[in-house]
Amino acid sequence: MTWLIVAKSLLFLLMTSPFVCAELSFGIPLRLPKALEDSDYHPVDKSQAQLGRLLFYDKILSGNRNISCATCHHPKFGTSDGLSLGIGEGGEKLGVERSFGSGKFQAKRRVPRNAASLWNIGAREFKSLFHDGRISESKSWESGFDSPAEEFLPHGLSDIVAVQVLFPITAEVEMAGNKNENEIPGAARRRFDYAWRILTERVRNIAQYETDFIESFDDIKSAKDITITHIANAISAFERFEFRADQSPFDRYLRGETSALNASQLRGMLLFYGKANCVQCHRGPLLTDHDFHNIALPFLGPGRTRKFEFKARDMGRINETDKFEDSYKFATPSLRNISLTAPYGHNGAYKSLEGMVRHHLNPVEAFKQYNIENAVLPAAKHIGSDQLLWQDSREKKRLLSTTVSYKIELRDNEITDIIEFLHGLTDEASAKGRLGIPDSVPSGLPVDQ
Repeated sequence: MTWLIVAKSLLFLLMTSPFVCAELSFGIPLRLPKALEDSDYHPVDKSQAQLGRLLFYDKILSGNRNISCATCHHPKFGTSDGLSLGIGEGGEKLGVERSFGSGKFQAKRRVPRNAASLWNIGAREFKSLFHDGRISESKSWESGFDSPAEEFLPHGLSDIVAVQVLFPITAEVEMAGNKNENEIPGAARRRFDYAWRILTERVRNIAQYETDFIESFDDIKSAKDITITHIANAISAFERFEFRADQSPFDRYLRGETSALNASQLRGMLLFYGKANCVQCHRGPLLTDHDFHNIALPFLGPGRTRKFEFKARDMGRINETDKFEDSYKFATPSLRNISLTAPYGHNGAYKSLEGMVRHHLNPVEAFKQYNIENAVLPAAKHIGSDQLLWQDSREKKRLLSTTVSYKIELRDNEITDIIEFLHGLTDEASAKGRLGIPDSVPSGLPVDQ
């Protein structure tokens, strides 16, 4: 079936774009993925998803009750926040208009990494999450997952998305707030589960949540039965239901609708799976190998250090594995709805798709020539320089020494075609969401619209 589709596409190109004929490499098979199906996703309980929708938009789960999951993963910004590095707890407004706020809860620093999009994270092929893969499925732990909480991770979590839910709410710079502002940061520093118990008690004390949890979970008979596991599973159900995207022009093409992609997108697809070799890392139905790579993305912001480090740095995957060969490696993102999720990279180094594509053509040279004007960083004098590491020649040398150096030659029109193909991965209907943004939430706190 795949070869039939490709053959029809080539015929379409020959008929519509004569100048392309000499450039088609008929001898190289295209490694096109299969179309996504319902069986590729974990099943979702609709009642739990509706409950999770309220929790996802409710600021009750943040330390100072002023930020929700949706603030940094908002559908208006492709389930991200439109910023290179987010402004978490203490910030005001949304997206590129977000500021560090003011008063005693003013945000003290940027979130160290770009807010990852949530598209299709309910797919079964996701075995790890976060830019450094710090949570993953694992048989080594009784919970079934390896995570920063180690043995204190609760049992009964439905899937890896539910595990992921538990950590932003305990992170000071994201949702917990700074120490001495509220009880969550101090509790989380002692043990993650201490903070989770406090947040669970907040939810238990809201009458509507008690009713909704009883209706959504068979093992809950009253508020005292609600646990952090139920909360995480509900939010996971919502994210997996709400942010599924597999009806793009590319998806329709894979299902046999050869006219779903225009001529430029078809040329871009041939380059993507051929000459440009994007498929080396962006393969399979979700266009990711679920692996980790060092492509010399430029230093930006404070970085995410290990607990024993006291300097600006982000060495990526090595933070989790302690293997030297994992230095400066970060997860390959899925390209689903990529046109909606700018800026790009683990630290949002590029605000445009073109910038990110061009970086991939010659990573080492792109690193050397990087201009911070490519990033989206709301200014703030109190946080210091966002390019502190650029002054560290040894850190630059270490990063480049572990980067696989290569160069891909593409003409401007070929880059344009690849970008057009990437736009063909956008499921426009999914951007609106299936359940949408609630008008209000049970806590009565304001909802980020």
